[in-house]
Amino acid sequence: MTKLTQEEIKALVDRAIQYRLAAYAPYSEFKVGAAVLGTDGKIYGGCNIENASFGLTNCAERTAIFKMVSEGCLTFKALAVVGGDDEPAEAGPCGACRQVISEFCEDINETPIIECGQNGSYYMEPVIAFYPRPFMKFEPNND
Repeated sequence: MTKLTQEEIKALVDRAIQYRLAAYAPYSEFKVGAAVLGTDGKIYGGCNIENASFGLTNCAERTAIFKMVSEGCLTFKALAVVGGDDEPAEAGPCGACRQVISEFCEDINETPIIECGQNGSYYMEPVIAFYPRPFMKFEPNND
């Protein structure tokens, strides 16, 4: 798995916790925050944004990744996500997020997802552990 310093992990966890506070979750009342460490060295964050038409809701992980992409960085080295109370496993990425994560992570086998609790406790596993068979990126055949 990609090596992260304790400072990088703490910065990602702290930013995910911070972004959770901005969540718009009037329907589920389940607030989630996420932060990604772009390969450009910047941290991009996001929160879940619900909608009365639930299919239009956007998860925190996708919000953070889409923010990163919209600012010109196409790959990230690590992702932290926080939701629920103090238990790290309460906000694992949904299926749609797992696909987006696999598309923009640096290496599906090495890029860590850090699931964290609001108290800062966390655990890490590589993207592949969450989504072992993603749809693959389109590679044009130039033959």
